[in-house]
Amino acid sequence: MTKIKFVKMHGAGNDFIMIDNRLGDFPGYDYRRLAAMGTRRSGVGCEGIILVENSDKADFKMRFFNPDGSEAEMCGNGARCVAAFARAIGAVSGDAMRFETIAGIVSAQILPGNLVKVGMPDPKDFGDDFVVAGVPHKIVPVENISKVDVEKLGRAIRLSPEFAPDGTNVDFVVYRQPNKAIVRTYERGVEAETGACGTGAVATAVVGVKDYGLEFPVTIKTVKGYELVVDGTTDGENFSGVTLTGPYKKVFEGVLDWDELDADGE
Repeated sequence: MTKIKFVKMHGAGNDFIMIDNRLGDFPGYDYRRLAAMGTRRSGVGCEGIILVENSDKADFKMRFFNPDGSEAEMCGNGARCVAAFARAIGAVSGDAMRFETIAGIVSAQILPGNLVKVGMPDPKDFGDDFVVAGVPHKIVPVENISKVDVEKLGRAIRLSPEFAPDGTNVDFVVYRQPNKAIVRTYERGVEAETGACGTGAVATAVVGVKDYGLEFPVTIKTVKGYELVVDGTTDGENFSGVTLTGPYKKVFEGVLDWDELDADGE
């Protein structure tokens, strides 16, 4: 029976299963078992599964899987957590590091007070309240964040033909000048509202600066009450040097039986 050691972490309420796969002995990328691992109640439960692997381009490679088993390009809060996890397992020796993702090379700095700052991919493909911040995000400004039906409206926008075939993440936002926002996010792959979203925080901030009169650094308040800070530079149209800073925490560690995961839902 295949045993898998894991660590559970969260970044600003966004929770992840962390796995050290530098030896390459992870038993496989069976999306059904990955989904079973990410399912709450019958699995460990998470909003993302993250593997640390070897890289010939950076200190290590981060692979990110949604809880439905699909692989995603990038996750901002996951990147912050993986930086702390990588240092804890000895994948890096110091507080500064660079790691490989599908979205590109990411830099990270572990700061005092259980904080991590990560350098995010430059935002691109701006549209009507839309931006790719490593992954696609549709920004929906609202007046009252507590009254939004995130599940219903988020799913409808995520599955809209406008964003086919890959879909989009959806962020419902209240902007407060000069530099604050409150956000609730519907994430594709999770197919539900999540406790926080790092790339969503970045997307919210850059759209706020571009279109709604905000100024960097922007403080993003999550649904769980945590705060993320997004900073960067812009000429009004292009953005660079964007960073995401926020808290991380190790919750617990354990061992699961890969072969016993309820991959068929039985």
